[in-house]
Amino acid sequence: MSSCVFCAIVDGTAPAVRVLEDDDVVAFLDIRPVARGHTLVVPRTHAARLEDLDPAAGAAMFRAGQRIARALARSELSTDGTNLVLNDGRAAFQTVFHAHLHVVPRWSGDRLRLGVGLLRRQSHDPESTAALIRDGLDRLTAEEHS
Repeated sequence: MSSCVFCAIVDGTAPAVRVLEDDDVVAFLDIRPVARGHTLVVPRTHAARLEDLDPAAGAAMFRAGQRIARALARSELSTDGTNLVLNDGRAAFQTVFHAHLHVVPRWSGDRLRLGVGLLRRQSHDPESTAALIRDGLDRLTAEEHS
């Protein structure tokens, strides 16, 4: 996928400051970090969205994200916490359409505000919402078995 900057980073034709790589993922520092140590974990195989991502590749991506989060806490950056963020789709602020995980270091008292819209939560008819999700799961199961 020549037009995908993350694919170019994975294959070594675009620059990146790599922090971890294995057979499944490449992790590198974000070029526009929201915090020092902000790292992106990218599956080696291109998948534009979460919908397209092989579950095993997704599991490898989250394993690497957890490992990096643990490393950040043990490093001289001495983080107090971590946000693992996956923006899936334009409506969710995805800007590079190669599924990827943001590992965002956090410190007590930092001023980073990721959850601004998440703080005022209201229940939106939980029973009908759950029914809609279960219906979607049934449809997904049917697709997988057809």
